[in-house]
Amino acid sequence: MRVAVFGLGYVGAVSAACFAEAGHEVVGVDTNPLKLDLMRDGRTPVLEPGLEELIAHNVRAGRLRVTDDAAAATTSSEVSLVCVGTPSRANGSTDLSALRQTAEAIGQALPSASSRHVVVIRSTCPPGTCRETVVPILEANSGLVAGHGFGVAVNPEFLREGTSLHDFRHPPKTVIGQIDVKSGDVMTRLYEDTEGPVFRVPLEVAETVKYADNAFHALKISFANEIGSACREFGIDSHQVMEIFCSDTKLNISTAYLRPGFAFGGSCLPKDLRSFTHATGRADLRLPLIESILPSNETHLRRLIDLVIGLGRRRVGIVGLAFKSGTDDLRESPLVELSEQLLGKGFDLRIYDPAVTLSQIVGSNREYIQRRIPHLSTLLVETSEELFDHAEICVVGSAQAARVAELTTSDRHVIIDLVRLPDADALRKRGGYIGIAW
Repeated sequence: MRVAVFGLGYVGAVSAACFAEAGHEVVGVDTNPLKLDLMRDGRTPVLEPGLEELIAHNVRAGRLRVTDDAAAATTSSEVSLVCVGTPSRANGSTDLSALRQTAEAIGQALPSASSRHVVVIRSTCPPGTCRETVVPILEANSGLVAGHGFGVAVNPEFLREGTSLHDFRHPPKTVIGQIDVKSGDVMTRLYEDTEGPVFRVPLEVAETVKYADNAFHALKISFANEIGSACREFGIDSHQVMEIFCSDTKLNISTAYLRPGFAFGGSCLPKDLRSFTHATGRADLRLPLIESILPSNETHLRRLIDLVIGLGRRRVGIVGLAFKSGTDDLRESPLVELSEQLLGKGFDLRIYDPAVTLSQIVGSNREYIQRRIPHLSTLLVETSEELFDHAEICVVGSAQAARVAELTTSDRHVIIDLVRLPDADALRKRGGYIGIAW
């Protein structure tokens, strides 16, 4: 394919060289004459192992050239990959000035393109930037309509400095945000020889994936450092602790607990977090990340309470009460906390959970109920139908106990889904449905 790469910084230079090595005809575009001169001479504008040799080889082979003529690069290509910088401003916002300028230049050239051109944003941008900022600039400068006169895609990169050539050739995933199917088809063809899964998604999903990745990478580093700091304080070998931690690929280094949903609870997580932060606090050791976990969890619960209050209805039904579906453990269940909060605010509440039978609950679990919600027996109903007949708002906290699809035939029900029901997409289309974190 004929590919233009706008911006010959780290991502652009690596992308240009690697796409050329894959057999595509690549033209690199930049306004910096020093970068252009370096690449014309087969040298690299950025320090990266193996990149200079790759650039030199493809320049000699005629598959890689450079220019400062944005219009010529656009009209001679099928795809424009925008790899310009999007640095942070002093207040943390993203500086999109280079992206805007590049979009203007490409947009002005689009009417002269010999075929339907696809503009691909590879720069890291806040969610919504492509549709709300880039597309209007392209349309205003071209007089064409995105998705018809030209294609648009978002293609985030997952390159690590020092190993970027290997990462490009062996990516963990390829993400293609598409404004329409035809744009995605072009990008799929560009990556047809690339290994790993390919995800074709809306533009905003592709933009957000990069932020989710980097936030999690930063989170992991900070978490390991805080555990290490605590271990050092207690005279423990932190590397031995984390070696054991990382060996667990069922719960720790896995997809477990990484699905957006409701707050955590139960007899372990809250208790152990409080115990650990208390121990480190007594040692005068601040662990801001770990200390923020419980407040973050409480904030998530607060969002739900505010949501229920904001709906302006008084009769509420909660499906599920235990902290986990299929159990009767109510200790520190966020659904119990939700029930208490709503009762305290005067809501008319009913609860349905087939796993919770008061006569069979014993021990510490029963003591917890008597201490926190002694009036529980007056709130529990025996069938989901009884709950739904009562409620104007149905909070679904247990997928096992939920039978809510038929409720959407009634305008009086609002469903607040905490578990992402299997038919969530259909429920959303029918209206009266709110996902807690989606």
